[in-house]
Amino acid sequence: MTAYETMYILRPDLGEEQLDQAINKYQDLLKDQGVEDIDTQHRGKRRLAYEIQNFREGIYIQMNYNGQGHAIAKLEREMRISEQVIRYLTLRHEGPAAADAEDTESDDD
Repeated sequence: MTAYETMYILRPDLGEEQLDQAINKYQDLLKDQGVEDIDTQHRGKRRLAYEIQNFREGIYIQMNYNGQGHAIAKLEREMRISEQVIRYLTLRHEGPAAADAEDTESDDD
């Protein structure tokens, strides 16, 4: 399994109940795809660097988890068609073995 981090921005005009429903929707979607160790952090409402879809603020949510690539594809498809999500980005974290291999190669120079 690979470690991933997904940061997404929800519309600032969502109510508390709608916000919880959106967060639970994406967590459940990942669980259904076999993803493990989902850690969700609510980063709060923040001002955007530039206006997106006529919004100057957004609610930032960060999810860290371990899973397969096909789960991320399904998650991003759902976010892309959702009117609640303004932006999203998923990053794959390199494991410690990959970082150690890079360090060893650079030491040989």
